[in-house]
This record gives sequence, structure tokens and C-alpha cells, in this order.
Amino acid sequence: MIPPTRCGHVALAGAPNAGKSSLLNRLIGAHLAIVSPKPQSTRLPIVGLVTSETTQLVLYDLPGLLDPVYPLHGAMTQLAREALRRAHVILYLHPATSGLAPPFWPLSGLEVTPKIPVLLVYTKTDLLDPSLHPSTGLCVSALTGAGVPELRSAVEAHLPLAPFEYPPDDLGTQPLRLVAAEYVREAAFHLLADELPYALAAEVEEFREHTRPLYIRVTLSVERESQKGMVIGRGGRTLKAIGQHARGRLEALLGQPVYLDCWVKVLPNWRRDAAALARLGFPTQG
Repeated sequence: MIPPTRCGHVALAGAPNAGKSSLLNRLIGAHLAIVSPKPQSTRLPIVGLVTSETTQLVLYDLPGLLDPVYPLHGAMTQLAREALRRAHVILYLHPATSGLAPPFWPLSGLEVTPKIPVLLVYTKTDLLDPSLHPSTGLCVSALTGAGVPELRSAVEAHLPLAPFEYPPDDLGTQPLRLVAAEYVREAAFHLLADELPYALAAEVEEFREHTRPLYIRVTLSVERESQKGMVIGRGGRTLKAIGQHARGRLEALLGQPVYLDCWVKVLPNWRRDAAALARLGFPTQG
């Protein structure tokens, strides 16, 4: 007799820099979502898949829940709330180093509270002595993997009986074009100082998947001419370093050589421009 399968959508939610992307990567066993110590690095939801013989978790790494300051923030918050409404289970992530977690629903900003399980997950517990770990909720470390098997078991218990939505060997649902653009943004967060990475968007302009090496052309958009020079760097050194960092990630993920061709252009005020946001894949208010 074939055992029944469970499959459900699981939202990783919380304030910016709660460790959502790191936990997603730990759960799927691959570096799919970009990771940065700077908050608000996740802009578009990243979907990862964890599949066993009888269960499939469709995991959504969501943008941090915050009060929007400008239209890009509003679009990010809208995407996060849409995913929360579709979820079967919500993992409310909160850094253990920040004390006890505040209530989730006021943070979510949802007008109607969905009647689904919300599991409180304290992250970054490797930074605390075990005697200081919270006594409520689940405690995990994406860095060491501590508590992750218990978290997965807790989530699986809440999944609905349903067939798998994706092939068992898949790690994620986003096209490689999006992954490439995200890896370039991750490199920018690592290599550019202060606020500059927040003014930068990455977009794949060309993707030749049948060439060897795989050819990908990515355009980095900044808001001001002065920022363009900073991204390029003296003699092109900074842009070259960004490309090398991202190419390494891509080659490790794909298992094949990649030619990553990075360019920079000025797209004035793109974080506040509805047309620019729409082109970059963000929802706009209409």
C-alpha cells in the first residue's frame, strides 16, 4: 500500500534580519536565497523545496515585515502578506539574541487573521549560551543545524494530506534568471558599503542556456550617476569582484562553467517609480 503524502506551503516570516534566508538554505541544503548581515536584503519571495518520501514542504523566504517608507518597501510588504494568506503553516522567526518575540499578528499587518498554525521559531541560538535559550517556541541555528530536524518534524505534522506539487528532486521554483540576478545582488551587499546596495537592482538582460560556458548578462541599476562610479570602482575592480563572487555561487549551484557579464546603468529614482518596479517584477498599487 502506498503511504499517503503531505504537501503544504510554509511561510518563513518575521522582521528584517531574522534569519529567514539562512534557515531556508539550511532546510533545503543549498545556497538558494541570498544572505547578508545587512537587513532587508530579500526583496522578492524565494521558494525552496524540501521533499522526503511522504512529505513536501514548499518554503517561502519572505521579505522582512516592516512599515513601508517608499514604494519598493510597499511592494515587498505586499508580496509578503500575499504569501502569508496562501500559507498552510507560518514560521514566525525571531532572533533569540533580541529577547522574547512580540506578538506576530500585529507585526504581519494582516486585517484578517488566518486560521492556520503559527510556530514561533527563535533563530541564531548559536550566539547564546544554551541556558539563555527561550523556554517557549522552537530554537534553531541555521549555522550549526541545531534544532532544524525538530523544526522540520513540527512543520510536517501540520501539513495537509495532498499530492506533491513539484518533482521530488527540485530544490526551488524560481527560474535560473532570477537566481542569477539575486546572486549578483548578494555580492553587492557583501562588497559595497553602507546604503549603496539598497539603491541597486539587478536584472538579467540575456541568458544563453545552450552555450558553454553558460552566458548570462546582468545589468545593475542604480539611482544616481555618482553611484554608478562606486559600483564600477577604480579600473572596474569593484564590478569585477561582484561578478566573480556571483559567478562562483552560480557555478557551485549549476555544476558548470558560467560567463557572467555585468553592466551598470542609472535608472533614476527606481525605488519610487511604479513603471521601474513593475519591470523588475514588483507589484504596484493601481
